[in-house]
Amino acid sequence: MTRYEQLAQDIKRQISQKVWRSGEKIPSVRVSCKSTGYSIATVLQAYQLLESQGWVTAKPQSGYFVAPQIENLLSPQASSSSTKPKQININDQLFDVLQRNKQQDMVPLGSAFPDPSLFPQQALARNLASASRKMPENSAIINMPPGSESLRRNIAQRYAQQGLSVSPDDIVITSGAMEALSLSLQAVTKPGDLVVIESPTFYGALQTIERLNLRAVEIPTHPLEGIDLIALEKALTELPIKACWLMTNFQNPLGFCMSDHAKQSLVELLHHHQTPLIEDDVYAELFFSPDKPKPAKAFDQHDDVLLCGSFSKCLSPGFRIGWVVAGQRSETIQRFQLMSTLSSSVPIQLGISHYLQFGSFDAHLRKLRRKLEQHKHQMLAAIRTYFPDSISVTDPSGGYFIWIEFGGHFDCSHFYEQALQSQIAVAPGTLFSSDNQGSKHIRINYSYPCEGRILNAIIELGRLAYLTLNKPE
Repeated sequence: MTRYEQLAQDIKRQISQKVWRSGEKIPSVRVSCKSTGYSIATVLQAYQLLESQGWVTAKPQSGYFVAPQIENLLSPQASSSSTKPKQININDQLFDVLQRNKQQDMVPLGSAFPDPSLFPQQALARNLASASRKMPENSAIINMPPGSESLRRNIAQRYAQQGLSVSPDDIVITSGAMEALSLSLQAVTKPGDLVVIESPTFYGALQTIERLNLRAVEIPTHPLEGIDLIALEKALTELPIKACWLMTNFQNPLGFCMSDHAKQSLVELLHHHQTPLIEDDVYAELFFSPDKPKPAKAFDQHDDVLLCGSFSKCLSPGFRIGWVVAGQRSETIQRFQLMSTLSSSVPIQLGISHYLQFGSFDAHLRKLRRKLEQHKHQMLAAIRTYFPDSISVTDPSGGYFIWIEFGGHFDCSHFYEQALQSQIAVAPGTLFSSDNQGSKHIRINYSYPCEGRILNAIIELGRLAYLTLNKPE
């Protein structure tokens, strides 16, 4: 995160904490320069970023002011989940939500996948066909785990461009990120072990912990700053934690991106307690800032971090190609893979490798990021207009999810059922926690342009929110 982005993040936090309220003037450029030690150019960049994101407005000769109605967009509060170890059981509700979101007549605002029209399907098909024609007869054998050498080199090269030294031999190709994450968890735990997760967290983490007969330790997490490192340290000191499964960049569902300082502190804390980190970095390419955020793995000097990624969120969900930078645990993960899926689809591995080498992947990513950021601003504007003033909503700097917190006696499960009657599917907040912490929340996918059918759905959700919040207890 650059200096101006950090300053913008700090001011957002102050606005969220109501240090500066709607319509109030924030410190002048010169005052901020003096208090932070930053240059005028850096402070101006930060203020212009805040203005472009709708947090402040500029008034000629007067300065910058907190935008009107910004309190509609204040970040939700940090969770207050108990850190007591828990057995997980969420499969029934999750199955219903996933089934509803794939129905053609539903508006899929609860979907985990981005708008498919954002992906270069025809270009991918051409590259897949070209790679398939050139496949040697022994392709299935030579591309067994750890996977296609050319694809592993492509991935290592992209990490190198970010300053991360990763050997192709450290990488294992998997059938999507979920397999990478699941195999990584298997490699460092046994049934009954305790695993740290964020609260709220991606429901795939809860599902995997349930399937592997592990127990979850949910750590309170702030929607701007990420996991509470003090609470994490307490849990690591008091409990026999065997692994952590966390997202440090554009976490699902909160959308936060941890600062480099926080990531480094996290890695050092976990190393001190000899606890491996499984880092879910599937949204890494979907950043809206000028520079790609580093993963926590960038601060790992002891091979404690298993870094998992995927092409599903940025290139094609249907191809189901992921990977794990496994390091010293590479062989263990390969053995588990051979006992389950055997290997990932060879033609698709080769097709993606061909696209990365000869296609326009970076041009596609730049276009994708622009579209997602545009769609986010459209969605937040619609929510500001049509939802009750009492809500709080995140404003992520990447990914494609927003997290909405409702006050009063809001019940997300009831709201979910009401929305289904209007042919709208959302993700109820209870999916993202084991202890009903998310009962006043929903997650919305903003990857679709907020117009036509999507805009009508937001208007209807706003109407339902008013009805739900005003209903007598």
